[in-house]
Amino acid sequence: MANGLQPKTTREQIISLYGHIKGLKKSQFHMHQGIHELGGKIDKIYWVLLGTVGAVSLVLLERILDIKGFIF
Repeated sequence: MANGLQPKTTREQIISLYGHIKGLKKSQFHMHQGIHELGGKIDKIYWVLLGTVGAVSLVLLERILDIKGFIF
């Protein structure tokens, strides 16, 4: 185990495992919360990039149509 002591009975082993599982659930909750917050930031970056690509493609399309004489 982490502290160097080995459980001697089945009961001690179960209590030790329960402590590890309980700690894992707490860390899992914090990790899930952090990932959820990070997802919101990634969504914002995604929409900014999508808007930028859309604006650039519209400008390029306008220039292509202007060269071919379609825009009056």
